Amino acid sequence: MSLSKEIVLTNQEAQIIFGRHDEHLRLLEDLLGVEIFARGNVVKLRGEPDNIEKAYKTFENLRHKVHRMKYLSPADIFDAMPDEKEKQAQKVEDEHQKHFTSDDIIIIRSKKEAIFPRSAHQRSYIKAIRKYPLTIGIGPAGTGKTYLAVALAIESLRNGLFSKVVLTRPALEAGERLGFLPGDLEEKIKPYLQPIYDALFDLLKYEELKRWSERKIIEIVPLAYMRGRTLNDAFIILDEAQNTTGEQMKMFLTRLGTNSKAVVTGDITQIDLPLSRETSGLVICERVLGKLKGVKFVYFNEKDVVRHPLVKRIIKAYETHYRSQPKKGASG
Repeated sequence: MSLSKEIVLTNQEAQIIFGRHDEHLRLLEDLLGVEIFARGNVVKLRGEPDNIEKAYKTFENLRHKVHRMKYLSPADIFDAMPDEKEKQAQKVEDEHQKHFTSDDIIIIRSKKEAIFPRSAHQRSYIKAIRKYPLTIGIGPAGTGKTYLAVALAIESLRNGLFSKVVLTRPALEAGERLGFLPGDLEEKIKPYLQPIYDALFDLLKYEELKRWSERKIIEIVPLAYMRGRTLNDAFIILDEAQNTTGEQMKMFLTRLGTNSKAVVTGDITQIDLPLSRETSGLVICERVLGKLKGVKFVYFNEKDVVRHPLVKRIIKAYETHYRSQPKKGASG
């Protein structure tokens, strides 16, 4: 049975919610499974009763959003859709945030004033980094492993706990693949380090980041450039550690000098090393250092993803798919 429902918006609400050339309305039709007809500032919904109710609630949520912002992104539209499971999870998270201590909150005092953990695992991760000289965060993309580590590094730097921050990543296949990229060596390497720059730009004002970079207080370097160095009084982050070899991982871990702290992040389900090479350095590290005093492993899962809400569902769907596949060597 098909039903219709009408919503009357203000002109300002309609302009923002509809999007340029009504692109948001087309997206809403696909997401909600309803037909949407707009005439002036009047919206007419047509579809199945349950879908109509969901669409109506979505428009109400969007109306609240547009009073706080002048532009809606696709992520804002997705967030406005009612989802009882996600709403319940948000209530749990809100309740969780009421019990924050000063150790849970990362004070940046720059482009971002402060960063709060958004899951229990993130909270444990922050506490581990504060406490241990070596913390290893393992889990899927989008769970905040690198972002929180960078935020804590900036906080530590500002509080005078360390004199410099060193951020590094393996530039995978630095021979052949980089050779096809244009520019000098620095320009070739920069795309591999861009995710670290993204985190810094999100947290720090440009002038501050530029000043610290020029003075070498913040260094962003490929992992290969770490060989032979001893880093004293430094906060060091190794990102994408699943793409290190065992030798590279050992090399990085032995760079720690006096009054230094290291954070290693990676996703062991996304190893890009060629099959002909040895096991991922992160996997070996997990086996070798699992019970070593002074080292803390923190594990994340899809519930900790803080990117677009759809990312959680994508990760879960892939996990379900891989679990359903027959193991290699199995018949059939």
